[in-house]
Amino acid sequence: MRLTQLLMIGAAAALLASCAGQGVVRAIPVAPNTQHMYAQGDDALVMPVLLPERPMLVATSGPAIRAASYLLLDARTGQHLAGRNFETARGVASTQKLVTALVVLDAGNLDKMVRVQASDVAVEPTRLGIKPGEVYSRRELLYAFLIKSANDVANVLARDNAGSISAFAAKMNAKARALGCANSHFKNPHGLTVGGQYSTARDMARVAMAAYRNGVIRDVVRRKHFGFRFASGRYISLTNTNELLGVMPECNGMKTGYTVASGRCLISSAASGSREVILVQLGTKTKYIWEDARIMMSWGLLRLRGSGGMTADVWTGN
Repeated sequence: MRLTQLLMIGAAAALLASCAGQGVVRAIPVAPNTQHMYAQGDDALVMPVLLPERPMLVATSGPAIRAASYLLLDARTGQHLAGRNFETARGVASTQKLVTALVVLDAGNLDKMVRVQASDVAVEPTRLGIKPGEVYSRRELLYAFLIKSANDVANVLARDNAGSISAFAAKMNAKARALGCANSHFKNPHGLTVGGQYSTARDMARVAMAAYRNGVIRDVVRRKHFGFRFASGRYISLTNTNELLGVMPECNGMKTGYTVASGRCLISSAASGSREVILVQLGTKTKYIWEDARIMMSWGLLRLRGSGGMTADVWTGN
């Protein structure tokens, strides 16, 4: 056993030496499901990480982008293509609405009618404008919720599903754990800042992989516009908050997020032929998050065309 450990340490040292100065994000296995040493440039940090049973190596860094944390992966296999600080816990703003959507869809019965209550609409800042007493189907609420990122609709869906916001948050956390998210804790269905609510780019990538495989979510998030009719009869056309739609032809959806505390957050997906990528960006402090996403996902699609993949699976499937 000691000889094996010495050989592993020697191999890790050799890998660091061979990759030094080459702009590579390295994942050096110590032992499965214990620790990884993450290194970029001359800096290294040892932290606890849940690993697959077989150790795997090396995720090549992609183009420079401004997100404090990000992870780009192959949407088909879950293999990492590029990343930075993707195990760092932080607020993820409205991108956590993907977790909300998954919990709602687990309950099914999307044609069930739901009555809005006064407590549902007492929320800021992004609201659809539904009113207490109005009745809508779960389906139309879900579509408006993901496209407009409406916080009042988030409350309606959560209360309808679990009876209260706190009970729904418990369901969100159970769903996250079922997806393998080990470093996340959610307290509300919309992502507004509250103490003790956080996730990581890697955990949100797990959520995004599950959302990407859900036919209803895929149909919603690919839409640039969605027509919504209020109970009063008034009709409006909602515009998707995802500004990549219609600008980057390969982009096929996902979810935006922003709060002052969390910064700009974006989960985006793109496909070209049989190649598909998902990108999670958290903590961007500039308006260039859209351009960063376009550049990084375009790079990932090109890389998949010429490579068989990089490093460890982020998603175990279920």
